[in-house]
Amino acid sequence: MPTSESRRKFLQTSGLGIGWLAALDLFQRTAAADPVNPLAPKAPPMRATAKRVISLFMQGGPSQVDTFDPKPLLAKLHGQHPPASFGNEDFQNGKLRESIILGSKWKFARHGQSGLEVSDLLPHIAQKADDLAVIRSCYHDGFTHSQAQFLINNGWPRIGRPSLGSWILYGLGSENQNLPGFVVLLEGGVRSGPAVYGQGFLPAAYQGTSFRPGSNPILNLSPATGMKTQEQRDLLNTLRSVNERHLAERNQDSELAARIASYELAFRMQMSAPEATDITGESEATKKLYGLDDPVSADFGGRCLLARRLVERGVRFVQVWSGNGMNATDWDGHIQCDKNHQAKAAQTDKAVAGLLTDLKSRGLLDSTLVIWGGEFGRSPTSDGGLGGSDGRDHNPYGFTIWMAGGGVKGGQVIGSTDEIGLRAAENPVHLHDLHATILGFVGLDHAKLTYPYLGRDFRLTDVGGKTDLMERLRMDG
Repeated sequence: MPTSESRRKFLQTSGLGIGWLAALDLFQRTAAADPVNPLAPKAPPMRATAKRVISLFMQGGPSQVDTFDPKPLLAKLHGQHPPASFGNEDFQNGKLRESIILGSKWKFARHGQSGLEVSDLLPHIAQKADDLAVIRSCYHDGFTHSQAQFLINNGWPRIGRPSLGSWILYGLGSENQNLPGFVVLLEGGVRSGPAVYGQGFLPAAYQGTSFRPGSNPILNLSPATGMKTQEQRDLLNTLRSVNERHLAERNQDSELAARIASYELAFRMQMSAPEATDITGESEATKKLYGLDDPVSADFGGRCLLARRLVERGVRFVQVWSGNGMNATDWDGHIQCDKNHQAKAAQTDKAVAGLLTDLKSRGLLDSTLVIWGGEFGRSPTSDGGLGGSDGRDHNPYGFTIWMAGGGVKGGQVIGSTDEIGLRAAENPVHLHDLHATILGFVGLDHAKLTYPYLGRDFRLTDVGGKTDLMERLRMDG
């Protein structure tokens, strides 16, 4: 029977190092319904128009009134207090009536055959207007970054619940058994921490795996120096045989089963991960499409290109983050919101449009749901506390998220905020409705996708979630 010391020695000689195992963290929870292979692909229980998802997450909160939600009244009221008709409840650090309206410095125009309005902050995305379904009436109650990031990604304002990507992987498994089914491509830090893309109380096999940029995306994945493939395979076979005997004597301990599966996945990834993450073989035209020829957009563009390569190879859910979790370097425009957003748009605009173009040219957009948005929007009033007269505060009460591909009918706007872009007004879409819709596009019923924990069945949408949004978004709806 292998001891903990002998397992440590095995890891040191096999090349499947502690660093990678810690990153994937497949040992924390019990295995899923299939303890041998929890990531085995499963047929969706409902009609699916999307097989995979790419989430483009604009950390910090992009301003809806400067991007996809034009509000002409803001320009007329610039520098004034909000009209009394908007109420005077507590807002930001004071009363709403004490705030000062901040007009947008960006011009909106209609684009495409649909005439969808997009600001000149995002000229490349504007060219894809006919592919976008813009939801202008999203809302939730999380005012701080950590609360809002957990709500948008996990459906709950605190740590401990599974992320959207984890729920989808739990419900559908992965099409590629040689790569993680849920990959996260970060720019740097995350305000709410790694739990925002974690598995929560689901088995640990369903958590997001963070890939680093470059030729070595996962630490300690390469085999030990001088070890041949067959030698490594023999070591794995020996360990598997011993562990399976141990497993059989302990009534199929699913934690150990998940550990066995992690060794096998790591071995397979030694071949698959370097190839999947190597973008050097892409054509120069493709690299330029994503903005890799410009140092300003090259980083985010490279991660968008990697996202395409991953979904092309069957990875179920890929999340690409913009912003490293610091005020000055993400979309958190408390200070000089226009300059902040101009810098972030320069980094992301061309890459996002390039991703949509590339997916469509390869026949992947129809089966890949692309989602763009942040944890909330921004206020139509000046952030007089932290940012001064030219910044915008957080606004979870009415903000924009758009979707494209995956069976979504583009060139349409759903819902609206009030006249100054403060609150969701027409057809409000709560975050649970948003999650129910995303699950529906990949063929999962949000009310039936549950997991037993602490004596009751949990789901991503808790006790809420409506699907009427999905019917409006569907191309054949």
